[in-house]
Amino acid sequence: FKWSNKKNNYNLIEVNKSNLYLAINPAIQYRHGFESINPKQQFLVSAGINSRAIIGKKIGVQLFLTSNQEGNPYYVRQFTNKYRAIPGFSNYTLKDSTTVNYIDFRGSMNFTLAKLIDVQFGYDRNFIGNGMRSLMLSDFSGNSLFLKLNTRLWKFNFENLYMQLTPQYGIINESNKKKYLRINTLSINATKWLNVGIFDAVVFGREKQFELNYIQPFTFLRAMEQQSGSPDNALVGLNFKANIKQRYQVYGQLVLDEFKLSEIKANNGWWANKYGYQLGLKYIDAFNIKNMDVQLESNRSRPFMYTHYDSVSNYSNNNIALAHPLGAGFQEYILVVRYQPIQKLFLEGKLIYYYQGQDTAGRNFGNNILIDYRNRYKDPNTGIEKNYGYEIGSGNKATCTFISANASYELKNNLFLDASIAVRNYKLVIGSAENTTMYSFGFRWNINKRTFEF
Repeated sequence: FKWSNKKNNYNLIEVNKSNLYLAINPAIQYRHGFESINPKQQFLVSAGINSRAIIGKKIGVQLFLTSNQEGNPYYVRQFTNKYRAIPGFSNYTLKDSTTVNYIDFRGSMNFTLAKLIDVQFGYDRNFIGNGMRSLMLSDFSGNSLFLKLNTRLWKFNFENLYMQLTPQYGIINESNKKKYLRINTLSINATKWLNVGIFDAVVFGREKQFELNYIQPFTFLRAMEQQSGSPDNALVGLNFKANIKQRYQVYGQLVLDEFKLSEIKANNGWWANKYGYQLGLKYIDAFNIKNMDVQLESNRSRPFMYTHYDSVSNYSNNNIALAHPLGAGFQEYILVVRYQPIQKLFLEGKLIYYYQGQDTAGRNFGNNILIDYRNRYKDPNTGIEKNYGYEIGSGNKATCTFISANASYELKNNLFLDASIAVRNYKLVIGSAENTTMYSFGFRWNINKRTFEF
C-alpha cells in the first residue's frame, strides 16, 4: 500500500484508501505507587499496540496486544493466592512473591451479515448491563473466544452470545471437558424512554463439541434440563433502563439461578434460594453543575448464587466469577462522582461499601462460587447437609469500605497523566482488620486504566 498523508495527527501510522482504513498506535502504560500496609512498591508497566481497520467499508477489525508486568496491592495478591488468578487474566506467571507477568491479547472482527444482522467474532471481553457492576456478565474475568450475533427488528433487539471459557483449573476433576457459555438477550424499546430486556444463559461442559440444542434461540432451559437430565447451569433474568427528562437514568437487573416461592415466603434462609438484583441511578449534570455526573448503585446476591455441583458448570471463567467480582452472598453500595471542570481534566471519586459472609472453620457459606454447593455444613448427628439459615453475612461476616479519588489530564489525544489515592478498610468479625492507603501516579497512552475496586 502507498501511505497517504495522515488525516488525523494523533495516529502514529495511518492508511486512508478507498477500500482500506488502517490506524496503528502504541499502547503504553506506566504506574508507580505506594501502600501503607506493605513496604513493597506497586507498579505497572505495559507496552504494545492498539490498532483498528476498516476493510472494504464493510469489515471492521480491532487488535490490542500488550506485554505487562505489575506489582499489585496486598489484597489483590491475596485474591491471586486464593483463586490462582489475577483479575482479568489467567495466563500469568509469577516473577516473585509480589510481581506477575502476563500478555493481554484482544482482537475481533465485525461485519453486517444481512441488513438487520450484525456479527462479531473475536477474543475479547463482554459486558451486559448499564451499571458499574453486572450480575449477568462482566469483564472482570478477562478475555475469551466468542461469537456474537445481533438482530434488530422493529423495536426489538435480539443478541446471541456464544463463548468458550477456561474451565476451573487446579481443582477440576473433569479436565477432559471444554467449557462454554451461551447467553441470549431479547430487549424491546417499550417507549421512547424505557428499554426492557430478558436474559437467558446456560454454562455447560462437553468433551467434544458445543451443545447443538443451545444454538437455537430462546428456550426454556429449566424444562430442557429436566427432560434430558442435563447437569448444566442455567440462569434467567431481567434487565431494564429508563431515561427520565434527559437528566436521569434508572437501571437494574434481576437474575434467578434457582429458587422456590414457598421457601422465599417462609424466609428461613433456604440455601437454594439463589438470586440477585441490582438497582441504580445516574444523574447527569448533577445539581445543575455542568459536566458533573453522579451514579448510585446497589448490588445484592444470595449465598450460593452462580454455584453448581459440577465444577465445569459453575458461573466462572479463568477461576474468576463471570459476573460480580465478589462472587456471591454479598450486599454492596456504590457512589461514583465524575466531574470534568475543564476540557482535558477528568476527576472521579468513588465510595464502595459491602458486607459478605466468609467461610469459617471449614464451613461453606456460599460466597466462593468455585466450591461445589453440596459441600455445605453437615449436621454431626445426621450427616446431612444444612439446608437452612443461609443469609447474606452468614458465617464470618466481612465488611469493606473502599474510597478512591482519581485525576486524569489529557496531554494529547489518548495520552493521559494519572494520579490517584485510595483507602481500603476490610474487617472480619473473626480475624484481624486489613486497612491500607494506596497512592499512585503515572501515564498511559491509548490504553485504559487498570483498577482493582473490590
